[in-house]
Amino acid sequence: MIKEVIEDLEGCPETGLGEVVRICNGKSASGKSKFVEFGNIAPGAFTLVLAKHSKSFSLIDCISVGVDRMQRNFEPMQKQVEAWQRSELMDVTAKVVIYEAFIEGKLEAPKHLARNVHDLYFEPKHEEFRPRTIWSLSNAFTSAFKELDAIPQFKATAKLGEFLEARFSQSF
Repeated sequence: MIKEVIEDLEGCPETGLGEVVRICNGKSASGKSKFVEFGNIAPGAFTLVLAKHSKSFSLIDCISVGVDRMQRNFEPMQKQVEAWQRSELMDVTAKVVIYEAFIEGKLEAPKHLARNVHDLYFEPKHEEFRPRTIWSLSNAFTSAFKELDAIPQFKATAKLGEFLEARFSQSF
């Protein structure tokens, strides 16, 4: 059942979904508990529903709340992406951001990815990321993060939005 719900959500273009639905066990004072996390990984817009699994828990209701929150946040997120696509970066600025992220440790991500981010930004594999913009830099980071296992990738991508937003928020 859970697999079917997730597959349905992944094919739902109006939500921009397919990001994260995770069931995990956590220990509490009373023993084991199950939690459902539902979140959207996008620059500056991380929405999360955390629900304790109980007899009355409904995965469908939980996902419905998460989808509703994502849809409400979709327009601001879309505007931010469009602004980032229009925001040109000088090469030196992109290099400084990569340096700050990895060498100065301002982004919680493995340092060995610095070279990959640099290469993906300055020699992108896809034509739409050739323009030197904040959006292309964000894509270089997220493309490099694909080398990581699922949980570290999730964490690094979630932190990326905050890092870039803090770095470039004064630009808008």
